[in-house]
Amino acid sequence: MKTKSHKKDKVSVITLGCSKNLVDSEVLVSQLQYNKIDVEHHLEDSTDANIVVVNTCGFIDRAKEESINTILHYAEKKENGALDKLYVTGCLSQRYKDALEVEIPQVDAYFGTLEMPALLARLNADYQHELIGERILSTPSHYAYLKISEGCNRTCSFCAIPLMRGQHISRTIEDLVKEAQHLAKQGVKEIMLIAQELTYYGLDIYKERRLGDLLKALNQVDGIEWIRLHYAYPSKFPLDVIDAIAACEKVCNYLDIPLQHANDKVLKDMKRQITQAEMRTLIRDIRAKNPDIAIRTTMLVGFPGETEEDFEDLCRFVEEMEFERLGVFNYSHEENTSAHDLEDDVPQEIKEERAAILMDIQQGISTRKNEEKIGKTFKVLVDRKEGPYFIGRTEFDSPEVDNEVLIDAKKYFCRVGDFVSVSITDATDFDLYGVVV
Repeated sequence: MKTKSHKKDKVSVITLGCSKNLVDSEVLVSQLQYNKIDVEHHLEDSTDANIVVVNTCGFIDRAKEESINTILHYAEKKENGALDKLYVTGCLSQRYKDALEVEIPQVDAYFGTLEMPALLARLNADYQHELIGERILSTPSHYAYLKISEGCNRTCSFCAIPLMRGQHISRTIEDLVKEAQHLAKQGVKEIMLIAQELTYYGLDIYKERRLGDLLKALNQVDGIEWIRLHYAYPSKFPLDVIDAIAACEKVCNYLDIPLQHANDKVLKDMKRQITQAEMRTLIRDIRAKNPDIAIRTTMLVGFPGETEEDFEDLCRFVEEMEFERLGVFNYSHEENTSAHDLEDDVPQEIKEERAAILMDIQQGISTRKNEEKIGKTFKVLVDRKEGPYFIGRTEFDSPEVDNEVLIDAKKYFCRVGDFVSVSITDATDFDLYGVVV
């Protein structure tokens, strides 16, 4: 095995998983840069770094498999002498540290989700408290994620996130406004508020829900033009948030509110603390308060005990509610969750079949709603140029997961990161086509 090189250390941070992991890695990179350590951030294989930090995801089977394969890839590189040091952090490391230390001993150290100071110390860096709110972005420079809290107090039976991220901890409104101001100075125009559970925001530090107040404070930040809400919990949803969306001109008419299912028996087994009737009332109330809002939701199919009748109940609900955006996940049997005590009795092929059926239903809904936009003009944020098109989004769409607007680059020039007015001329299932006006 190659001995330690005498070249100056270079660190590569590899990020897997969700936007919350991405933010954590951006903070880590910023801390390392402040300590004058040569560092780069990758969402896939690194290049010539001699030290690698893998920020892992441990949410569902597919994500865990990707994380383990990535660790093994760099462990092999280390064994072959291409790396000097390999460190692992993030959710998988938090949840399975003891087992990983035994199974993949080539890793020099494993760190949990809240152990960044310890990880920095191993990298010969000091944690700088004054950098709170400052980070090196890995997203396109015109948008960024803003993590408003950590952890989750919910007890959903299928979810392992509290095992990996701990209990809910809100950040103060002052700190979040300061971070948004830093982001705006970097040229960020859109911020997406993320958390395990947005609507719980403030209960721990203010003893009341303060998401609406946070939106009003962020609405005053110069340079930020769009504010988007992700991951709101439906049970006891604070409707003042919808009032704040309407009152704040920068807050997009968009709400990501994962419902997970619609059948009452399944919802009870999932420990979602809500019924289908209550969800119907909530969606009606939200749309009554804000008829222009786009609601994105997520459904989970193949939960233990989900019968064909239960699934048909879910399909009817999706057909009738006509969500603007919808994603589907297959149930993953996770250790140490209460659902793990149930028999994982829905075969994988049935899970996949049900997910496809549900997305077919949503495809029809999306097509109808997109066709209704033909002839209308929307404010569009241009994300990138790809092939013959500039590609952007309306306020009703979040990056990577939602619909996009395609503009013919041969006829119109758009600067990435700019807002343009676009008249919609054509529509498909999940895309809009338009001309700049």
